[in-house]
Amino acid sequence: MLIFDAALALNDPMQFHQLKRREFITLLGGAGVWPIGARAQRSTPVVGFLSSRSPDESDSAVSAFRHGLGQTGYSEGKNVTIEYRWAEGHYDRLPGLAAELVRRQVAVIAATGGEPSPLAAKAATSTIPIVFTAGGDPVEFGLVPSLGPPGGNVTDVTFFFASIGPKRLELVHRLRPNASTIAMLINPNYQPGPVEARDIEIGAASLGVQINVLNASTESQVDAAFTTIVQRRAEALIIGTDPFLLGRRDHLVRLASQYGIPTIYFAREFVEAGGLISYGPSITVGYRQVGTYVGRILNGEKPADMPVLQPTVFVLFINLKTAKALGLELSQTLLALADEVIE
Repeated sequence: MLIFDAALALNDPMQFHQLKRREFITLLGGAGVWPIGARAQRSTPVVGFLSSRSPDESDSAVSAFRHGLGQTGYSEGKNVTIEYRWAEGHYDRLPGLAAELVRRQVAVIAATGGEPSPLAAKAATSTIPIVFTAGGDPVEFGLVPSLGPPGGNVTDVTFFFASIGPKRLELVHRLRPNASTIAMLINPNYQPGPVEARDIEIGAASLGVQINVLNASTESQVDAAFTTIVQRRAEALIIGTDPFLLGRRDHLVRLASQYGIPTIYFAREFVEAGGLISYGPSITVGYRQVGTYVGRILNGEKPADMPVLQPTVFVLFINLKTAKALGLELSQTLLALADEVIE
């Protein structure tokens, strides 16, 4: 009621002079009419979005992240600001980008795109809350001490893409049961990559299959790897978990088609781009969960008390159009296992 009366007084010179000077100053410095917009602007939180990926191929992930924020009451451009930093597959850029966000004094950092991003964020700050995504086991790579409430300033959503590499090997074996040589492409700069390759090699030995592991951390190395795969007469290919390779999915799918190599991928985005088969959890669900965790932290929760989120659903996705183009006849057993099929 006092604020309403003060507003009227400002429009009426007679009433203005009747308003006590101390009350007027109190209103302007507290909940008065003029300062509200300025104070709201100052209180708008800033979220840092640090990614090892590229913006041009991350639309669905960013949309899912914003959706998760929205579920906690935050809308970009209205009551939250998001500062984006993209490494575009160059993991060595991440420490500098993380340092920029720390200097910006963001309220929370969403460190996405696999292990290189949160490792850089953790090295940059021990006080700003961090919510990250992990492709492998976050405990194994020292990102959190346990999968329960992690303590400290860090929590995450883990995909366990790399941990289910042996399952993808099993599916490739169902796809090409007589194959004696299978190639695997990994990025050696992505921490879970060599670990995933090791696990797949162990599984291959029990199947009597030879695994040829090839490395690629640039697009030209990807091209060279496919030439080697053909020369070694590999009968199928496993694409190892890696954000860089995810960002080059269109290129990888084109090469697999060009050389006629049946290929299994770790994410459905490859199959949507024309790839043959994928097995893994949903990336968009994970990014939405990251957005929700960030919003909950903005609302006052502490990452120390928020347990690591793990996937509960792993989807087998098959593109029958691609199978037909490759001249593959998929077994009914394999098709029966599929959760989704592109006809």
